Amino acid sequence: MATRGEQFLDSLKDGRRVWLDGKQVDDLPGHPAFSGTLDTIRRLFDLLDDPNEQDWVGFEVPGKDKYVHSSFLVPHTPEDLARRSRAFAYWARETNGVMSRLSDYARSMVTGWYAARKRLGKLDSHFNEKITAFYHEARDRDLFLTTALLDPQINRSGDLDDRVIAERYLHTVKETREGIVVRGAKMIATSAPYTHDFLIFSFHRLPSGNSTHAHVLIVPANAPGLHIVCRESFADGRDRDHILSSRYDEMDAVLLFDDVFIPWERVLLHGDADAVWHLRSDRTANALAFHQTVVRFAVKLEFVAGVAFAVAEAIGVDGFLHIQEKLGELITQIDTIKALALAAESQARHDESGVLVPELSYLDTARSLGTRLYPRAIEILQQIGGSGFVQTPSTVDEFDGPISRLLQLYFEGASVGAEQKVKLFKLAWDLIGSPLGARHELYERFYAGDPVRSFANQYLYYDKTVLTGPVWKLLQKTGVTQH
Repeated sequence: MATRGEQFLDSLKDGRRVWLDGKQVDDLPGHPAFSGTLDTIRRLFDLLDDPNEQDWVGFEVPGKDKYVHSSFLVPHTPEDLARRSRAFAYWARETNGVMSRLSDYARSMVTGWYAARKRLGKLDSHFNEKITAFYHEARDRDLFLTTALLDPQINRSGDLDDRVIAERYLHTVKETREGIVVRGAKMIATSAPYTHDFLIFSFHRLPSGNSTHAHVLIVPANAPGLHIVCRESFADGRDRDHILSSRYDEMDAVLLFDDVFIPWERVLLHGDADAVWHLRSDRTANALAFHQTVVRFAVKLEFVAGVAFAVAEAIGVDGFLHIQEKLGELITQIDTIKALALAAESQARHDESGVLVPELSYLDTARSLGTRLYPRAIEILQQIGGSGFVQTPSTVDEFDGPISRLLQLYFEGASVGAEQKVKLFKLAWDLIGSPLGARHELYERFYAGDPVRSFANQYLYYDKTVLTGPVWKLLQKTGVTQH
């Protein structure tokens, strides 16, 4: 019998149209741009059937005799919330925090919508039954999910009043008794080539009167008319020289909808911009999904710090005070994000449906800080290794070649042998200098949206009277009144 990971790979042979280098990819698992990443995902899926691992990443569905990933667990108790966090951390550690869209984010979004279905059902009379059906389908069939929320960058100074923009943003062109037909584009769909379904809605608030572009859709990856257009692959099969790039290139894509039919059971909301925004802003769903991003990010910072520590020790600079200061800064980054995750969990509150929801303000703070912490972490790693990152042989295999004796002599480190030092520096280069590394710095800056807007929103939506109240109270004691 095929393992769960093998079943996942087989499920990708469903007629989806994935485009790379101008050609349609017919065999995803066998294509060098995807094989390393898919092998990583296969191993993660197999953990759910391993008796020694399944409790770390999943929970047993009552009456199903099957473990599913804990991103599908609706938390009602602190133990439930801890179980979700443990699953996020486990998958993140298995991928060194480098793979950010392993489906647990989008699955958590669906779980949040399902958990809050009674409240969200007020947005549409059919929402409850639709999200219930899809939640159970996604959970029981191990569906891999991802999101595509942004609109194509055509003219950022324009808006939907511009006909060119309105026609190219995803919009409804036809309604039938069976469903709707949509046309346009969505970006950026990370993990798009190997997802089963896309969650499609607007990241930004639409004008209240807009009905054509207002929708929340669940779109199968193999829907006729849907084209998944991939960026250049950063995968590299030389796993000894490109340890991260050979395993963890998630791939990003733009989705082109060439008159794609969506049946009504997959149209969660339609035609009501305000309802779409209410769903997009739902606290329960966002908190459950954002919780995953913060747990994963803490693991990634730990990995970057570990590489930096190892580099410093390998070249004997860890005794210098200015290096110790930088390494200490990496520890403060880790502790800050971990503390915010713990605060969000410890101050979780039950919503009106009895769902235990992490405190969203701490998660928002962690996500905003991450846009600055990760580039700084990479900068510190660059500063510690310096020119050593470009002082490595082209391949580790050269240590088995004719000048091996000389390489062993001149590439030796302070605490490790030459070959280990070169492997370490190549790993670090994959973080700071490779195409994959550059993509990750860009990703951590912008995956949560415009960082300027994120920080500004924290100010705008904060109860500022908590802070200004004591100020005015003190001034009143001196005879100054607030106007």
